[in-house]
Amino acid sequence: MLPPNTFTVRKVETEADFKVLFEFPWMIYKDDPNWVPPLLSIRRNLLDKHKNPAWEYLQGDYFIAWHGAQPVGTIAAFINPRHNQTWEEQIGWFGCFECINDQNVANALLQTAADWIRAAGSYTAMRGPATFTCNDEQWGLLIENFSRPVLLMPYNPTYYPTLLDNATVKLSKVMDLESYKSDAREFLTVNRAPLDRYRRVANRAIERYEITTRKPDPKRLREELALLRMIYEKAWEKNWGNVPPTDHEMDHLFTDLKDYFDPELAIFVYVKDQIAGFLFALPDMNEVLWRAHARPGEPELLTLLKALWHWKIRPKMTRQRTLLFGVIPEFRGKGVDVVCFVKYFDQTITSAYPLLDAGWILETNQPMRSLLSQTNAQVYKKYRIYQAAL
Repeated sequence: MLPPNTFTVRKVETEADFKVLFEFPWMIYKDDPNWVPPLLSIRRNLLDKHKNPAWEYLQGDYFIAWHGAQPVGTIAAFINPRHNQTWEEQIGWFGCFECINDQNVANALLQTAADWIRAAGSYTAMRGPATFTCNDEQWGLLIENFSRPVLLMPYNPTYYPTLLDNATVKLSKVMDLESYKSDAREFLTVNRAPLDRYRRVANRAIERYEITTRKPDPKRLREELALLRMIYEKAWEKNWGNVPPTDHEMDHLFTDLKDYFDPELAIFVYVKDQIAGFLFALPDMNEVLWRAHARPGEPELLTLLKALWHWKIRPKMTRQRTLLFGVIPEFRGKGVDVVCFVKYFDQTITSAYPLLDAGWILETNQPMRSLLSQTNAQVYKKYRIYQAAL
């Protein structure tokens, strides 16, 4: 380990500092075959306070740990007033945590974040890692199964959990989240009985409650996204840690996702012509981005051309991520979730993406965990949100 007096932690203040922060992950993951490098524009939009709409309300700073002229770690410390207002908490957050395998460096980074939060006001705890909100992909630390991540899911080296578990800033678990995997094709063979059972339940619900379903209209994506947002805010209102995105954040998300949205992987559900729930999945673009392998110094146009080859010319994607699934509270208990589930699998079985990833699922979300386990979906990844008292 590096002796504490041989490195320093300094705030990011210049364009040169920001460049180091921006490029540091390529140093940490350079020999990791499972890391999926983000497009440079996507990473810049995430970190740049003038481009990321979350920074319209977040308050915080970035920091870099330096061993001489060599960067050895990064972290962000910030306050999310919308979270604190929604959940009536007084907490700060840490994110952008990247670090060499050195406990002293990790300790210094986490202590810097904790000190910043203490100095920012009367906050009772520091929570994370989060970069930056529950609507971003880098929310939580991967603690089990360090295989290649799916779209919009975090990934980190295997030693990060040890660094956080042993940190001098006493971090402990506040919530675990799970990802499930399954193969839709198995529902035609080994898992046929559960699907047939759900189909009978769905048919009864359809008849009793006059339930109908439809796919999104790709010609009206912005309107469909607004409808999805309305359902999302009602369905997820009580989900732990959830804070609805702002209008600007939703526009930002729409811009990022619209190019590879597939209407075959989404469903709206109605009860007597009233919108009641939805399911929204996306093709796993990480299967393409992993092959395109963006890197600093390479023109993004070249990266995009490589991505296009693996996406459209020689398609490589076989997996999808179930991104959102929700039922408005007043329509729960009517079989809306089962109808949505059955229709989704009917579409998925014949799609180009038979491999499924459903996450995150809160460890406290017993109804969803039960539904997934009954279909023989398996937990295959776990993520952790940590907290330290201040």
